[in-house]
Amino acid sequence: MADISAKLVKKLRDMTGVGMMDAKRALVEVEGDIDKAVDHLREKGMAKAAKKNDRVAAEGLANVASNGNFAAIVEINSETDFVSKNEMFQELVKKIATEIATNKPKTMEEALALKTDKGTLESELIEATTVIGEKINFRRFELVKKDDNAAFGAYLHMGGRIAVLTVLEGTTDEEVAKDVAMHVAAINPRYVNDAQIPQEELAHEESVLKEQALNEGKPANIVDKMVAGRMNKFKAEISLVDQPFVKDPDMTVQKYVASKGATVKSFIRFEVGEGIEKREDNFVDEVMSQVKK
Repeated sequence: MADISAKLVKKLRDMTGVGMMDAKRALVEVEGDIDKAVDHLREKGMAKAAKKNDRVAAEGLANVASNGNFAAIVEINSETDFVSKNEMFQELVKKIATEIATNKPKTMEEALALKTDKGTLESELIEATTVIGEKINFRRFELVKKDDNAAFGAYLHMGGRIAVLTVLEGTTDEEVAKDVAMHVAAINPRYVNDAQIPQEELAHEESVLKEQALNEGKPANIVDKMVAGRMNKFKAEISLVDQPFVKDPDMTVQKYVASKGATVKSFIRFEVGEGIEKREDNFVDEVMSQVKK
């Protein structure tokens, strides 16, 4: 068997975009001939998938799965929203969430290498890209652990455009935890409580509010009181437990969970495509560029 160096594997990966193990297997198959390895991957449909790597995948679905005291929230991206209605894609997203919750990988590299009934998660993503005809990208995941006297809450909005995973302590009632997850999906708080707000963010907001009050011509002796009141409002607006509960605005989220003997420990909210800069094609420019050729 030919000696396959890490450098050669990397070169093939850069040329085709396939995973490390797939690249190494292809090189072994053709005894280290990189050109034949590219052909080998193309013949298997894998290099075809790699050609889609320059496209922007900002659509897709998120999902949540649990396994005992562990739960995972994942986001899998596609190029168009149409793919989110594809049954193969939907099942793949669910499968990935389940595999993460079950096997508990620490990194994305470990997650992609997880063994499945069809190979690995990475090979299944490549297969989906080939079959569906769009770039499919496993963007991110988080794994959460809870205690025995706690509950996971999972909620998917619009079939998975938004996914939320909450952890409530002091109760094992998943419906209560799901109610809080639904609130998080709708209102999008940034922190569980005001103690989590970074001091730099508080200082910045306080300075802005003080300047606003001074510009309003308020007397200096009441500016501090105004700022204090507005700061309390600001903290309540971005802190989950202080927000009016979406299903009963007469009470806060904290009062709702307290009525069930619980407290909110954490939440994670994934909104598909958030933070990804979507490419906007200019159809006129595209047509004109073709005309000029």
